[in-house]
Amino acid sequence: MAAEGISFKCSVDVGKDISAAELANEYNALVLCMGATWPRDLPLKGRQLGGIHFAMEFLEGWQKKQAGPVPGHASKETPALTAKDKNVLIIGGGDTGCDCIATSLRQGAKSITTFEILPEPKKSRGQDNPWPQWPRVFRVDYGHEEVKVKFGNDPRKFSTLTKEFLDDGEGNVCGVNAVEVEWTRGPGGRWEMNEIPGSERVYKCELVLLAMGFLGPERYVASQLDLILDARSNIETAKDNIYQTPMENVFAAGDCRRGQSLVVWAISEGRQAARAVDVYLTGQSCLPGPGGVVYTH
Repeated sequence: MAAEGISFKCSVDVGKDISAAELANEYNALVLCMGATWPRDLPLKGRQLGGIHFAMEFLEGWQKKQAGPVPGHASKETPALTAKDKNVLIIGGGDTGCDCIATSLRQGAKSITTFEILPEPKKSRGQDNPWPQWPRVFRVDYGHEEVKVKFGNDPRKFSTLTKEFLDDGEGNVCGVNAVEVEWTRGPGGRWEMNEIPGSERVYKCELVLLAMGFLGPERYVASQLDLILDARSNIETAKDNIYQTPMENVFAAGDCRRGQSLVVWAISEGRQAARAVDVYLTGQSCLPGPGGVVYTH
């Protein structure tokens, strides 16, 4: 790609090292592919304690350590964030939570527990979950299976709500207060969560990883470009040109536009955003449209 003329600028934080507005003014078209990296926090008592981290901070640090130093770039030594010999608590399920489970296991965690606030899914589809809806059924992913082999049990605690982070007296987390919850249908059919009296319990942990999803892209780039965010905090684009923002030479693709999703969607959206830019700059494009269809107009 570099040989074809693409210039890569590494270690540049757009919006901080250089203004996003400057880039939009300097270039004929600007495409935002910055993901959805603003993590959902858990602002409970004790959140400031040491040992409580966002999941991506933990995973990215391990991946960078595994990859080793980048040739030609000075490496910055950062304190190692490791699960070795620790009781690890992961709050939140999903793919990110599962990656935290498996990584903690590989690092030599003493124990691994995962909280999921929703109830354990059924073994098969319920009547309220017909095809073609995504099947809400119980699944065992690679991390769950590996922990079960190592420790003899599935690490997940369903219908569990974190109430408070506990201090070890030296400013570090040593456990959490948690309670079991039950889900019932309320007025109008909406699901309501209620704590189960007497189910309170303390879980010991020296490392807490928050894996509760993401709230959209980081705000500072969108703010510098005066871009509108939609109801899900993603960058809003036009209805008739879903990759073009209200700022006509600024486009958005991937997680920052559609919300956190899979890499296959990132690939597809990147290709279609390139086509949208081509049409914007030249009035036409020979690049494939959705599904690989090549349009002649």
